[in-house]
Amino acid sequence: MIYLDNAATTLRKPPQVAAAVMQAMEQLASPGRGGYPAAMAAADAVYGCRKLAAELLGARPEQVVFTMNATHGLNLAIKTLVEPGDRVVVSGFEHNAVMRPLHGLRARVTVAGRKLFDPEDTLRAMAEAIAAGPKAVICTHVSNVFGYRLPVEEIARLCRRHDVPLIVDAAQSAGTLPVSLEKWGAVFVAMPGHKGLYGPQGTGMLLCGRSVRPLLEGGTGSQSRCFAMPEELPDRGEAGTHNVPGICGLAAGLRFVLEQGTEEILRRERRLLEDFCCRLSAMEHVRCFTGPGQTGVLSLQVRGMDCEAAAEALARQDVAVRAGLHCAPLAHESAGTLGTGTVRLSLSALTTASELRQAAEAVARLKAEPAFQNLTG
Repeated sequence: MIYLDNAATTLRKPPQVAAAVMQAMEQLASPGRGGYPAAMAAADAVYGCRKLAAELLGARPEQVVFTMNATHGLNLAIKTLVEPGDRVVVSGFEHNAVMRPLHGLRARVTVAGRKLFDPEDTLRAMAEAIAAGPKAVICTHVSNVFGYRLPVEEIARLCRRHDVPLIVDAAQSAGTLPVSLEKWGAVFVAMPGHKGLYGPQGTGMLLCGRSVRPLLEGGTGSQSRCFAMPEELPDRGEAGTHNVPGICGLAAGLRFVLEQGTEEILRRERRLLEDFCCRLSAMEHVRCFTGPGQTGVLSLQVRGMDCEAAAEALARQDVAVRAGLHCAPLAHESAGTLGTGTVRLSLSALTTASELRQAAEAVARLKAEPAFQNLTG
């Protein structure tokens, strides 16, 4: 199988990730729950993962709160900062992990910047909206649909200048682009462990520039006499037993990224994507959504073919992609593709040039599909 759905999860991971998960399952207990060797070793392993994350992501180890995924982290962040009815500014490319919590809070949402691959438009609209004094700004670093890199560094500067809290969704950038809680001065940065950080599903992190309002309350292994959740991070955001095998797998993924280097990972993904887009540009039946600064995520449409039918036809050729709205209807609305959706192909550090050549050949063969012929008459 040619796997090109890495924006959903990196199915193919470095082998050391699975090895770390299995070792943890066999040897580690729960951190903070005992003084015996298996519990102490678990505590060391969990803290070791915090240190690796802090090194890569511009934070201190105690600012790293482990979550189930980026959605969990974004909910923690949003529900810490936003009260019902507050005005919040978002970009025109946010995921439902942002929009649904805001909808549930009945927040008054201002959407700033709707032009795809136009960071100047995004920044201009953000500057105007931030100057009006919202309760918070929430911005994705990279669109999960189009690979559009938003000008987060400049948006962060605007937020600092106007003293407006910033939440960054780094779901598609962590492990590929520079991410830094400290340099951005963001209040929260959320990310999954299972995408560009090559960890297992069910892992994620929230980098915290301030304490959180807990979504869950319960045991933390600390301050057990007190019925309230501890005030200190990371305990305040981590009620219950840790996913120790997942965290150990995530630590192995973080080491892989640190060894490869985010600059090299990005350079290679961009080179492969550029070559892939060159091949597709010769196909009259394909429309690619590309632009400057694009990361390793590409949306396309097959003219005369429904995107779901195109994805199913590619799957029959052993090419795994995702089609539809990608849980980001706001991004599709901004790009004018809400009514049709797109086919999304997304790379990882393990994607090869040979795989992309074969994928391009599979896209070329879509013209022979019955669904294509039926729709074009």
